[in-house]
Amino acid sequence: MTAISVFADGSDTRRASVSAGQIGKLWGLAEVQVGDAIGTPRRPPNRHQFAPPTLETVVVPRDPRDRGALRAALAQLAEQDPLINVRQDDVRQEISVSLFGEVQKEVIGATLAADFGLAVSFRETTTVCVERLAGPGAAAERLGEAPNPFLATIGLRVEPAAVGAGVRFRIEVELGSMPLAFFRAVEDTARETLRQGLHGWEIPDCTIAMTHSGYLGKHSLGHQRFNKSMSSTGEDYRKLTPLVLASALRQAGTVVCEPVHRFRLDVPADTLGPLLAALTRLHAVPLSQVTHGRALALEGDIPAARVHGLRQELPALTRGEGVMECAFDRYEPVTGVVPTRPRTDDNPLNREEYLQRVTRRAREPQPR
Repeated sequence: MTAISVFADGSDTRRASVSAGQIGKLWGLAEVQVGDAIGTPRRPPNRHQFAPPTLETVVVPRDPRDRGALRAALAQLAEQDPLINVRQDDVRQEISVSLFGEVQKEVIGATLAADFGLAVSFRETTTVCVERLAGPGAAAERLGEAPNPFLATIGLRVEPAAVGAGVRFRIEVELGSMPLAFFRAVEDTARETLRQGLHGWEIPDCTIAMTHSGYLGKHSLGHQRFNKSMSSTGEDYRKLTPLVLASALRQAGTVVCEPVHRFRLDVPADTLGPLLAALTRLHAVPLSQVTHGRALALEGDIPAARVHGLRQELPALTRGEGVMECAFDRYEPVTGVVPTRPRTDDNPLNREEYLQRVTRRAREPQPR
């Protein structure tokens, strides 16, 4: 860090330090990201410092020739703010970003125009759901046994985990049963695969256990060099893991959960009737209400997908006097039609399609 300034009384002044409760500006922190701790915290940091983004949208360059530049610009913004969570869909040639609200579209659009000279538009905002395991599931594919085309043996068991536990990977086979690099390939690929569950949504909390392992050591023909086609490589484990994990997830089943926000409305008391009717239509659930003379404070839950609609209707419902506060609270199972998200990976849920894609890519010449 090379300099500090502290904001007070409408201006900022260079200082030697910034204290709790003050607003400061720091220079020289080139690698800092949103959520990083600065200084020495008095207690261990809470891993859930920020609520997850509950919305996403596709960003479209006004000039199709700017698609590559847009991808690079969004990647740079994501380095500064990982919560943007850029998703690249090579199949549909689309780039999507996560949002906390509609206003963030304007901020991202203005930043891309001012800092990168890119004019963009945004598609309709959609809700970001998650998937949770409905139960345990297990699957295994063994080297040399059909229909496994890879030189690897992998067995995986998945189990539900508590909300907020994250993804935990453990090994239930002998560590000496194959090279450590192959175990790492399985774990890394499994974590990546869980970003898109059975319905395309991330599975943020579960336990994965590796129950079977095996490999084919280095072989060659005669005195020739190492023959890749006769020996297991990390690529075999990276390609087989999604298929095994997809089978385990199918057996376990998943439940799609949508984000729910807790809201507080401060409105004129005489607008309660129309307001309750609107809340019912928006699938919101009032939980408490307190009247102070002509003012009413109303709290409740509302699906994240309906928050923007409530914000738009509130002025008309309350004669422009209503004030709304809203924040993410939790995920709840979706009722009715289960939403799906288009996949951006090689789709291990469709074995034939998956094998065609990874095999075709393996045959394509690699750039030098």
